[in-house]
Amino acid sequence: MHAMRTALAGALLAVCAAPALAGTVTVITSFPKDLTQAYKTAFEKANPGITLEILNKNTVSGIAYVRETPAGQRPEVFWASAPDAFEVLGRDKLLAKSADVANKDVPDKIGNYPINDPGGMYLGQALAGYGIIYNTRYIAAHKLPAPVEWKDLLAPHWFGHVGITSPSRSGTMHLTVETILQGEGWDEGWRTLLRMSGNSSAVTERSFGVPDGVNNGQFGAGPVIDFFGLSSKYSKFPVDFVYPSETAIVPANIALIEGAKNTEEGKKFIAFTLSQAGQELLLEPKISRLPVLPYSALAGKIPPGYPDPAEIAKRSKVQFNADLSQTRYYVVQSLYDQTVTFRLKELQAATKAIYDAEAKLGDKAKSGKPAELLDQARKLAWAPLVDGKKAADPAFLAIFAGNKKDAAVNQQITQLEGEWNGRARANYEEAVKLAKQAAAL
Repeated sequence: MHAMRTALAGALLAVCAAPALAGTVTVITSFPKDLTQAYKTAFEKANPGITLEILNKNTVSGIAYVRETPAGQRPEVFWASAPDAFEVLGRDKLLAKSADVANKDVPDKIGNYPINDPGGMYLGQALAGYGIIYNTRYIAAHKLPAPVEWKDLLAPHWFGHVGITSPSRSGTMHLTVETILQGEGWDEGWRTLLRMSGNSSAVTERSFGVPDGVNNGQFGAGPVIDFFGLSSKYSKFPVDFVYPSETAIVPANIALIEGAKNTEEGKKFIAFTLSQAGQELLLEPKISRLPVLPYSALAGKIPPGYPDPAEIAKRSKVQFNADLSQTRYYVVQSLYDQTVTFRLKELQAATKAIYDAEAKLGDKAKSGKPAELLDQARKLAWAPLVDGKKAADPAFLAIFAGNKKDAAVNQQITQLEGEWNGRARANYEEAVKLAKQAAAL
């Protein structure tokens, strides 16, 4: 009898020590349905007692959602491409450690960049680079050369053929913007961004609006995260994708949210995405992401011609600094919106006026009064309203890092944004006048 009681007690302890996981795991992510549905189906099949709920939001909205949801009611998992977004969440103490579910076969670094957060707050789940998607039929029809570098999209013949989105609407666009800013420096990087934006025909509402527009021929080309370009290419759209030399290979991360209800179930999903089965899902044509597992661990699964992230990282000119990106996260978004998103028509008009004057004047545009006027017009149209020195000022950055629900902070930000918007409009309108004056000479 005593032996029976002991055995029964032991069995009960075992059950209590390892309860069957059940419930709902809510994942907040910016990833497209082709990806999330594949993971939902595979994970629920492997874990019949757990339901995966996908909450699709762009990365910036996702951060705000986590911030505004009370502890105990938050989603379990945050899953996105932008490492700086995870730095923002970590800074605000909204992430819980999940290093215990890391896959030990994942390398420590890609190039010089750590794949997993050294503090254990988030884990690299895939690798991501940034580049240019272009429609091969479109560029042939419009006699445009295939772009190779960001600078190629700044040429006058690309005017009206580029599709872009805003970093405030897309974490991946934010990474693209930061990659250019870090690769070229603040002032020169903004000139590149403003010129590329001046050549654009639209600012899309979400990041996938750019690849969708290129796929269907609305745009000739645009900046995207690599999996948008690769998934379109491997899904047989008439597109190609190129990594410029000025790119970065960084992890697309997954993390456990602090204050979630079903923490253990959330960890179970994170572990699944990092497993062999979870990594192989990344290679499906409609997903086409770069795994964090080394290619040697996925022998026979890698499609022919598939990009090798280690090779891309070796030749990349940019060593991405997530800390730098995090410190100016909201400044970059706000400045872009006030000078590009909300003033696109005026920027397009200034860009076109400069091109028209250059074309009309020919060699006369290179010297004398025409050159002087056009130089002034270019500076007004394509120079950032905030210079590199100001952008590195801790007091200035602190304004945008503050809580926007605070009336004083909100007032400061609103005032600055209003000033930038007004100055952008005035500068673009003056650039048009100067370019027309030059053209008349």
